[in-house]
Amino acid sequence: MSDLRVERGKATRERLVATARALFGRDGYEATSIEAVLNEAGVAKGSLYHHFENKPALFDAVLDQVVSDVARKAARAAARHDDPVESLRAGCGEWLRTCLDPAVQQIALVDAPAVLGWSRWRELDEQYTLGGVRRSLQVLADSGRVPAAQVDALANMLLAAVGEAALLIVQADDPEAALADGLAAFDTLLDRLAGPA
Repeated sequence: MSDLRVERGKATRERLVATARALFGRDGYEATSIEAVLNEAGVAKGSLYHHFENKPALFDAVLDQVVSDVARKAARAAARHDDPVESLRAGCGEWLRTCLDPAVQQIALVDAPAVLGWSRWRELDEQYTLGGVRRSLQVLADSGRVPAAQVDALANMLLAAVGEAALLIVQADDPEAALADGLAAFDTLLDRLAGPA
């Protein structure tokens, strides 16, 4: 009986996160009320508060899922390449392409820093993306293409560059053109950083 209760609880939590993700992505954090999430999910208030302390905690779970999904897509794109520069180019390019999704824009780039603060936003970057960037740079360092002592700093700087390009895409009047510009600029950055293979 307790296994069934655990499964129901897990299903309720997943339904709340999925519903909140759709509403936060469409309407934004401020315009999405707890009541709207409850009504859309068909869940009682007590069930929500059993899983989440408050609205920011629910948003945190949604953000974690969004960042995790984007990181998985980027990692799949990166894994298709043996060369670490091409791996970085593909993974970071995939992340920038996901910025065309209005829900990703709203949740991960517009609301996340304001709702949860820069530290939590950064924590998720470190959890899901920084390691892959660092590993690619370490391979470059091992082959003498970047200074080994700079791997950590360069990983953080590349991640910051991609984040800034993502924000330019979000704010652009023509996001497709901004994406093309961001991809080209990131190509230039990588080519100048690592040099020829």
